[in-house]
Amino acid sequence: MKKRKNIIIITGASSGIGQEFALQIDTAFSNIDEIWLIARRKERLEEVARVMEHTTRLIVMDVTDEYATDDFEKLLEQSGAVVRMLINAAGFGLIGDFMELSLEEQLEMLLVNCEGLTKMTYLTLPFMAKGSRIIQLASGAAFLPQPNFAVYAASKSYVLSLSRALCRELAPYGIYVTAVCPGPVNTEFFATAEQYADMPAYKKLVMISAEKCVSDALRASYRRKSMIVPGFVMKSFLAACKYLPHEFLLQMKTFLK
Repeated sequence: MKKRKNIIIITGASSGIGQEFALQIDTAFSNIDEIWLIARRKERLEEVARVMEHTTRLIVMDVTDEYATDDFEKLLEQSGAVVRMLINAAGFGLIGDFMELSLEEQLEMLLVNCEGLTKMTYLTLPFMAKGSRIIQLASGAAFLPQPNFAVYAASKSYVLSLSRALCRELAPYGIYVTAVCPGPVNTEFFATAEQYADMPAYKKLVMISAEKCVSDALRASYRRKSMIVPGFVMKSFLAACKYLPHEFLLQMKTFLK
């Protein structure tokens, strides 16, 4: 009987946190047959794959494209593989006033951050087995409404809520879901996010590395935690969001802007 391949799937793998997941998993996992790297930029995926030891499959696709996700589902069916880990790292944000950013760009944020993540999770789950894991990239922005980052923060609140619910739903099947909620991470994310407005200076002071974010996330996943908040500062922010009135915190954010 032919042995089924064990694979890991990473979306948003061409840069930033997704790329860092690929690199850390490549050195840490010995029982994986293939790592599937998904992103829109073929050249960047090829750059990542060139420095990896594992066999990789490069899938150039937009997670919001209906035809591309249909092809992805067929590929999973044809491969006969077992998905041991799905990492949904595709996503982007834009800083700026709600009425000053274009409607199209803000709806695209929802498509990528919410709809794309949901669809990739739904399509992949039937190919998972007991002991498989899902890592969803949420954000510390999910803890509190974010003026001037409104749609992004709302989209990440969705990711956090969905992930925690799925963690409960899938536990009886031995599938574990972890939501990762970092604050600012030092990646290319801000090259896109700051197209129209700059990130507040105080956030740059608490920025962490992609290496720490990913290592904390992988550790939390294997401890079967439903949520991980990398970095002491963001852990403190989460505590503040739990115990202080949100209106007070929003006023403080406005003052610090």
